[in-house]
Amino acid sequence: MSTPAPSIERVAHVGVFVSDLDRSIAFYRDILGLTVTDEDRGPGLIFLSSHPDDEHHEILLASGRDVPPNVKLLQQIAFRCSRLSDVLGYWKRFKENNVKIIYTITHGNAISCYFKDPDENILEVYWQTGLKARQGFLIGLDFNKSEAELISEVESLVKEHGEKGVIDFKLLEEQNI
Repeated sequence: MSTPAPSIERVAHVGVFVSDLDRSIAFYRDILGLTVTDEDRGPGLIFLSSHPDDEHHEILLASGRDVPPNVKLLQQIAFRCSRLSDVLGYWKRFKENNVKIIYTITHGNAISCYFKDPDENILEVYWQTGLKARQGFLIGLDFNKSEAELISEVESLVKEHGEKGVIDFKLLEEQNI
């Protein structure tokens, strides 16, 4: 009799080395709205959560980043939102706070805003559309449009490209990604 394969319930947290702990705390707490759940300033550890009653921390900020910002350490950290209006609200907040927005896009199965934290790590806030689309699927969206317009546009794009996927390489080149 073979032993069943173990399985992972979900990703629980990501630890990120940062160059300026206070600047990063302000970003993740004040801009993203995460809650500081614990801290140990001795070694420079700050724990943050979007649901502190359910998960002690989803992000661990650790002081000690000693590489230049242009050195890629992470591909991305993604935060799922319950509503499209949340993603659009973050996009507006990012613009108001001069957060570097990389792009606003759809993956067919999601509508996303990609942006950078103070250490140039790539982050994403997204809303799941409920649509099925083969990945890679990446097409730019104009977040100045209404929610209804964005959803309609994504539905059309998924009808056109959902089975094969599509990537707007020009958009990626413009952002040097």
